[in-house]
Amino acid sequence: MADEKISTTNPPPPYVDLSRKGVDPEIAPAVHAEHEDNDTIKKDHMDFNRVDKEVAKYASDVGINIPHEENSRLKRRIDKRVLSIMVFTYFLQALDKGTMSFASIMELPKDTHLKGQEFSWLTTCIYIAVLIVEYPTNWLIQRIPIAKYLGVSIILWGTTLALHSVAKNFTALVILRTLLGIFEAVCQPAFVYLSSMWYKREEQAATVSYWYMMNGMQQIVGGLLAYCFTLIKSPPSPIKSWQAIFIGYGAFSVLWGVFVLIWMPDSPMRAKCFTERDKILLVERVRSNQTGMQNKTFRREQMWEAFLDPQMWCYCLIAICTTLPTSGLGAFANIIIKGFHFTTLQTQLLAMVLGAYIILVLLSSTWLVQRTRQNTLVMGIYVAP
Repeated sequence: MADEKISTTNPPPPYVDLSRKGVDPEIAPAVHAEHEDNDTIKKDHMDFNRVDKEVAKYASDVGINIPHEENSRLKRRIDKRVLSIMVFTYFLQALDKGTMSFASIMELPKDTHLKGQEFSWLTTCIYIAVLIVEYPTNWLIQRIPIAKYLGVSIILWGTTLALHSVAKNFTALVILRTLLGIFEAVCQPAFVYLSSMWYKREEQAATVSYWYMMNGMQQIVGGLLAYCFTLIKSPPSPIKSWQAIFIGYGAFSVLWGVFVLIWMPDSPMRAKCFTERDKILLVERVRSNQTGMQNKTFRREQMWEAFLDPQMWCYCLIAICTTLPTSGLGAFANIIIKGFHFTTLQTQLLAMVLGAYIILVLLSSTWLVQRTRQNTLVMGIYVAP
């Protein structure tokens, strides 16, 4: 369509016809672009039969030109309401999931009578649970209020994490770790969905990097906090250091889940913190992504198109190759480090180095992608080592 002739309505001020949606026409001072060719008009207009009803309420028939200042204002508000929640929630999820690694050198194996390969199963069961519930989780994300689902999941995983402190044997720990994997499985698919719903395509690489780099931040902050918890001695303390870390992280996660329920909007269309005019512009911001914003209808042809896309299988292969070594290393990292005759306190602090390296890799790769716009090439360069 870039070669087709476009003219704007005249005279000013800029105008968009919002009467079809029952919205005050004055709430969206924007440009109403019309194509001179009738065939072009049909192509440019949205097919509302395929659009989600909530989205259709705020979607303009034709493209709206959003001024740079207005776009920047909207992005700042999105960062405040959505990105801040995603960043800290992912940090908390990574911290909670990595707690077992820190607790592994705090006498947890001894107190819960773990032997043989039982400790390794405490990590494996989490990822088995994630694998099983991934599909139903994605199905739910598309059909229920996503912020409410996320908030409830955080409360449930916080409760489950706190209950680790009363586990006395391998069986109790396996059950709790499996439940933790089920409740935490919402994070990554929800955040990918939220990133595409709220952010433009050119903003998404940085957005995803910001919340994903919390894997590194949890190593840094988690190492410091674990160092502090390790100083707890029992006796005289009524609880042991590994019990204290589970109780502390779990209780804080529950409080954060309540905050997410209150603060985070489910979608641009349901965001009470934005005006009706802003909601229209929020929907318009991501029109150029051409990936849709929200749709609760399953379309079989789209599923087969994805399965037949070789690019999707390449992404799967990359994900498998990068997560196979890191998942096991994350669980046993502290045990391996302590095996080099470091003390427990020194081991907790040395874990911070890995976190700093993760953040450096993510920031540098994001910068290269934005400068070169060569996503695949940058990905290959970083995966090769």
